[in-house]
Amino acid sequence: MSKPVKIDQKGRLKIPASLINGLKEMGTEFYIASEDGQSARIYPMRVWAEIEKQLVKLSARDKNMQNLLVRAKYFGQTGNMDAHGRVLIPSLLRKTALIRGEVDVLDYQNYLEVWNYTRFVKNLNRSPITEQDELLLERLAS
Repeated sequence: MSKPVKIDQKGRLKIPASLINGLKEMGTEFYIASEDGQSARIYPMRVWAEIEKQLVKLSARDKNMQNLLVRAKYFGQTGNMDAHGRVLIPSLLRKTALIRGEVDVLDYQNYLEVWNYTRFVKNLNRSPITEQDELLLERLAS
């Protein structure tokens, strides 16, 4: 589900009220990262710790995994949710992903993804749903 949210002047994202309880169950410490600098992913720290452990193992054998880990570390930073449900997006990531003003927050099973609204809509328009996508959705729904 996508939720439109505003980033405040200090670069903090106010987590939508409908998502706070689920996140708080996993703690209030997060790893905010990106694999490409186009958007930010907010992982609960225990989810990120498991991902990082797997990436480190895989990167010993696969250079592509090393590239992913390097990017996650370059753009990434730990952060805590404050008492008002806000999380600071790292300044480098705010700059490269154009995360300011109105943003969209997508709620995935283990993380939130934050996009600049205009960039997100442009990406959607550049990548329309294909016939193969529709067939996959039909198969998953049956």
